[in-house]
Amino acid sequence: MDKDINRRKVVLAEKKRTNKWLAEQLGCAPTTVSKWCTNACQPPMETYLKIAKLLEVDIAELLNKEYFKSI
Repeated sequence: MDKDINRRKVVLAEKKRTNKWLAEQLGCAPTTVSKWCTNACQPPMETYLKIAKLLEVDIAELLNKEYFKSI
């Protein structure tokens, strides 16, 4: 994907968390989380909800609102 449709990388940095930490919490490979953060692919909605809960943010904070306004 060539558009940044998520803010996971930004929110992880704001919360002082790493891809590795998130992968451990979700029980998946760090490379998978890296692909999500670089928009190479996207997780299922259920995973978005888990990520929001782990990072203690509203799910909307994980999404780039400007991208959705442009489509």
